Amino acid sequence: MKNTFKIISAVAAIVVGLASCVKDLDVNPIDPNVVQEFNQEAVFAKIYGTLGLTGQTGPDGDGDVDGLDEGTSSFYRMMWELNEFPSDEVWWVWGDVGVTNVRACTWNSSNDLVKGLYSRLYFDITLCNLFLKETNGAGDENTIKQRAEVRFIRALNYYYLLDMYGEGVPFATEVGVVPMPITRADLYKYVIDELKDIESQMYADGAKPYYRADQVAAWLLLARIYLNAEVYTGTPDYNNAALYAGKVMTSSYTLAPEYKHLFMGDNDPLSTVNLASQEIILPIAQDGIETENWGGAIFLVASSRISGMNFPGTSEQWSCARSKKNLVEKFFPGITNSTTIKGDENSLPAIAADDRCLLVNQVKNDLDGVVYEATLLGGAQNGDGADGFGAGWGIAKFSNLKVNGEPARDAKFPDVDIPLLRIAEAYLTYAEAVYRGGTAANGSALDAVNALRTRAHADPCLALTEDYLLDEWAREFYYEGRRRTDLIRFNKFAGNVNYNWEGKGDTPAGQNVDAKYNLYPIPYSDLMANPNLKPTQGF
Repeated sequence: MKNTFKIISAVAAIVVGLASCVKDLDVNPIDPNVVQEFNQEAVFAKIYGTLGLTGQTGPDGDGDVDGLDEGTSSFYRMMWELNEFPSDEVWWVWGDVGVTNVRACTWNSSNDLVKGLYSRLYFDITLCNLFLKETNGAGDENTIKQRAEVRFIRALNYYYLLDMYGEGVPFATEVGVVPMPITRADLYKYVIDELKDIESQMYADGAKPYYRADQVAAWLLLARIYLNAEVYTGTPDYNNAALYAGKVMTSSYTLAPEYKHLFMGDNDPLSTVNLASQEIILPIAQDGIETENWGGAIFLVASSRISGMNFPGTSEQWSCARSKKNLVEKFFPGITNSTTIKGDENSLPAIAADDRCLLVNQVKNDLDGVVYEATLLGGAQNGDGADGFGAGWGIAKFSNLKVNGEPARDAKFPDVDIPLLRIAEAYLTYAEAVYRGGTAANGSALDAVNALRTRAHADPCLALTEDYLLDEWAREFYYEGRRRTDLIRFNKFAGNVNYNWEGKGDTPAGQNVDAKYNLYPIPYSDLMANPNLKPTQGF
């Protein structure tokens, strides 16, 4: 990772703070080229800022990670792209550098997106290691809490390395040392042990400031890791997955009454109408004025919009991302191009009998009345550029509008906080773990699934199957940056899986791809820089 990270040194830290509307993370930016000293509060804020911001100033011009387009370089956007682009949910119609091969599941160790996320994760880990070194030995309550949260964020970054890059990634918990490769099984154990060790030092359930991580966040991440234990280690652990998911389900967090409110411009505690904040365990703070950047909520809202769709609360409408046929089929089983279903995010939920169906295939045209822009399903054969956007249904899940219809504060950059962790995940984790044999201490698997379906005003599920569970993960969490992980756990991603989608394997209808694509490879540039590393198997 030589020359990859813009870390000044172990003493002269990166100390630019997050200019946030949240008091707990609100610090004055410090120029690291002028101030050569460690500023604890500023570095702490910067660590949280790495989740959704891209650089030192924003929205562009001084990115955290060298060699990347700053607009795409945030932790969330890069993680989202590598989980959604190669999946059965989203078709990104613009062939930006690295995108084409990720869409097709034909990437290699020199792919820009593969290298980009890897670099971002290690930038964030190095910053966490620096904070922990500089605060080592401090015994005041504030620092103890901060250190536990920084260890959580470091564990979160290592979790994504565990999940997405797997075997033999470099590992270090100190600055100034050469990272050494770690096995996937050992990294799995490290992340679990770390989360358990910090649990008692984190904010207790119900006691944290809103934009900070607490014990419940640690429980939910533990539940997620245990649910995927067989992928990571070869041995399942559904009992612990159910145990920790149950702890989250019985915490102070509760499902928001309205699904779509989770993704709107007033989904924070300041709203007395939008109650989404009661479900969001760890939000990534976004403020249209204070956190301008191209890697946060702006890309979620703008990328899925085209002129003529309902106003999303931002002037940006990029026409980049539309749904694949597989996603539409989760709400409309058996649908074909000859099926007459037309509507937008206001009408399709009722037609689908599921509030989560925030899709669009009816686009208004001020000159000609109403046109049906999305005319094809499974249209990868002409899936690039402006024509490609019309080859699938639009996705209107994220909106910068408030519940009352008013726009947020800025005409361009959204206020909608990104719900990185929310309690709905615990319900589906618990349901799947119990279905697969985990101990049912908090009700039945069916009850957990139906809690989400009841919230969505959808018909109850009467009997669970593996396919139903996988589809329910999509219905609840599409476009939120996790689909690849779920497909791999259900053995539906790479290898001889016989579940395909448009563009997979670089064919219009999709085809099986080599099992090596269940992982992203360690970038070639890092193999050259660190002789201790070995190429990922198959690459």
